[in-house]
Amino acid sequence: MTSVIDSLTVRQLQTEAARVLASGQGFGNHELVQFNQAAHHDSHAWYCSVIAWYVSKYGDLPSRTGPGTAVKLLLDANHDL
Repeated sequence: MTSVIDSLTVRQLQTEAARVLASGQGFGNHELVQFNQAAHHDSHAWYCSVIAWYVSKYGDLPSRTGPGTAVKLLLDANHDL
C-alpha cells in the first residue's frame, strides 16, 4: 500500500488525509502527536503518515473503505455537487 500512497499527487494526498481527519474515527491526541513527530514541518510526509495510519487500521485508502467513505468534501472532484 505504500507504493499506492507514494503514487498519489499532492492534491490526492490532501483529500485522502482530509477524509481521515473529517471522519473523526479512531484517532486522538496520541495519533496527532505521532503524525507530527513523523513529519516535523513537512506537510507531504504528514499527509503520508496520516494516510498510512488509516490504511493500517482499515486496509485501504479513506476514499475506498471505512468511515472515510462517508465523508463528502466540498471540492471533491469524485462526486457531483
